[in-house]
Amino acid sequence: MNLSKRLEAVATLVDIDSRVIDVGCDHALLDIYLTLHNGNKCLATDINENALEIAKKNIKKYKLTNKIKTKLTNGLTNIKVNKNDNIVISGMGTHTILDILKTNILSDTLIISSNNNIETLRREVINLGYYIDSEIFLYDKNKPYVVIKFLKGYKKYNKIDYEIGPILKNNTNYKEYLIRKYKYIINNISKKKFLLI
Repeated sequence: MNLSKRLEAVATLVDIDSRVIDVGCDHALLDIYLTLHNGNKCLATDINENALEIAKKNIKKYKLTNKIKTKLTNGLTNIKVNKNDNIVISGMGTHTILDILKTNILSDTLIISSNNNIETLRREVINLGYYIDSEIFLYDKNKPYVVIKFLKGYKKYNKIDYEIGPILKNNTNYKEYLIRKYKYIINNISKKKFLLI
């Protein structure tokens, strides 16, 4: 089975043999892959009933109904989370992700790929008592993505670590992407005159 590049990156950060809680599983492709290739036990959850029905059909297609559980729920609501679980959240905005994380008891391992506001994500998850273990930058269908693995614990970070990432600040491809991004923003700022007070 083929995963998107983004989900492939997520899969590389999951602990082998851990239970995975895939929040917002969509069609459960990640869960199927992890079960087949990593031996993970997965709980695929989604708030969207239609998405979860497709997930169930995909799970049945790969004869994994006895190995992958599904649950219709909002975030981690009504899910018992163990500290050794790997919680995966991919494909949502940072504020939605933070709402999920701030209202639940969490595991020691979070693997997150947000669609926006990566700096805020880093800062707020670190404030919840985690540190950044791994960061991956990639393009998937010409869109840039960052995948971050957070582990329970403490490390000291500076402003650049929050903005660019303690690991990605040494990644040439990511730095080149940021340069192009900010050049584009600067070049497209309105030429209006501003009154400085």
